[in-house]
Amino acid sequence: MTDALVIDTPDDQKTPAWWRQAAVYQIYPRSFADSNGDGLGDIPGILSRVDYLAELGIDAVWLSPFYPSALADGGYDVADYRNVDPRLGTLEDFDAMVAALHARGIRVVVDIVPNHTSDLHAWFQEALAAGRGSVARDRYIFREGTGPDGSEPPTDWVSVFGGSAWERVEDGQWYFHNFAVEQPDLNWDHPEVRADFLETLRFWSDRGVDGFRIDVAHMLTKDLSEPLPSRAELDAMPQDGRHPLIDRDDVHEIYAEWRRVFNEYDPPRTAVAEAWVSTPERRAKYASADGLGQAFNFDLLVADFDAAQFRSIISENLAQSQLSGSSTTWVLSNHDVTRHATRYGLPALNGRPVKQGTEWVEAGGPEEMLDREGGLRRANAATLLLLGLPGSAYLYQGEELGLHEVAEIAPEQRQDPGFFRGSEFDRLGRDGCRVPLPWTADGASFGFGSAVSHLPQPGWFAQYAADVEASDPASTLSFYRRALALRHELQTGETLEWIETGRADVLRFVRPNGWQVVTNFGTEPFALDGGDVVLSSGADAAASAPGETTVWIAPAA
Repeated sequence: MTDALVIDTPDDQKTPAWWRQAAVYQIYPRSFADSNGDGLGDIPGILSRVDYLAELGIDAVWLSPFYPSALADGGYDVADYRNVDPRLGTLEDFDAMVAALHARGIRVVVDIVPNHTSDLHAWFQEALAAGRGSVARDRYIFREGTGPDGSEPPTDWVSVFGGSAWERVEDGQWYFHNFAVEQPDLNWDHPEVRADFLETLRFWSDRGVDGFRIDVAHMLTKDLSEPLPSRAELDAMPQDGRHPLIDRDDVHEIYAEWRRVFNEYDPPRTAVAEAWVSTPERRAKYASADGLGQAFNFDLLVADFDAAQFRSIISENLAQSQLSGSSTTWVLSNHDVTRHATRYGLPALNGRPVKQGTEWVEAGGPEEMLDREGGLRRANAATLLLLGLPGSAYLYQGEELGLHEVAEIAPEQRQDPGFFRGSEFDRLGRDGCRVPLPWTADGASFGFGSAVSHLPQPGWFAQYAADVEASDPASTLSFYRRALALRHELQTGETLEWIETGRADVLRFVRPNGWQVVTNFGTEPFALDGGDVVLSSGADAAASAPGETTVWIAPAA
């Protein structure tokens, strides 16, 4: 018995369509490779590793922010949107990196952070100097305080990173910041704000950038009409397009304007929205052909290693792709969440926020609750399933090495603002997935650079070093390389057909060219029939798929 799921793709989204089923590798620049020995990753460091990226077999890289920044939030506090942080290189270095990646057939996607700037941005500094009622201050969200002398914030709203969402300036007014104090929110009703970002999109597109990842794309527009609601009232409001702060329908007017800019280029520039919204239907609006074109599907980030959850998420998101005319994205790890090898090695989350998975550290240490070997086995099985799906796959640097989350970071060494402000967002913060990569089994920073890295690397990184894994055909790196090479054969068409397995813990589907993907989420082997097993995420599989393993089956010749 089968259950077919077919996607009818509109012609206007078919060409050019490199992004529809691309394998995109996320680089967190400050933690990828350090070329000058200052402990911080940089653009020349990325340039030095382009052959590694080509050998991995990816179609594109996505660079997290590399702009001038005080690093109050890992570079997402941008002081200048049209330059490179001097600590990370120059615009000429950026151009050389793009050219080298393009020469190897790898496209380049860069992060755009439009909800807020750094408090060091020239606009915000001008706003502070200009004072009440100025045009400069109107580019941001300033309000008078409450109480007899205005010394209380305008509302009791709380920022994502904890603490008040309002900060008072010297002349007594308050500015709004959804995130860190150093990240004042922009006023997207202001025409100068809208015009400036169009200039930024053209600036990077003219330098050869192929696409953009839009940070918190669902939070730009706001309705701050008086009287402002309380925090309780705000939290009770449905996120249906009319919420004062989140996922407002009018944000899509901005992205329609952006799409017209993207379409000025040949081929049109692509975009993908980071939109944490309430339903897949709301997310589909960001992926429309006259908007950004694609939106992240984060549902697997909060799923257990469970067949029923995976099947439901896959089916629902492919159906939503049909609605939007886009292709979906699949993500298991990124710079904001616990690495999936660690998530799957911990007790099931049962839908709880992903970062609570690191409470095992506070409970007495990683080895007491973390099954490292089992977590990596399940992670590789989930990855091979993900790479077999229609849509684009986003990989996070280091997952191809099988890296676990780094928990052993002392409080004084941490950098994430969420950790310091007691945020409910992520408990221990996000530093554990941002630790610099190990390239060699020895050296001051395992080959990351010639000096100690900006976040501490644990001793166990040596066994996961890229040079060690590159020479081991049984390593996670070798597995990823084989999977990404074969994926180019597998990814034809944008459909799948479920094949019933008779077991609740086993998923099986077939792609249009006859390739089959079988994932055994259970522990007992699952008997296979027909075709040839061309790749397994774990132990060798021929007659059966072992427990916690995915296999790819090519059609019989």
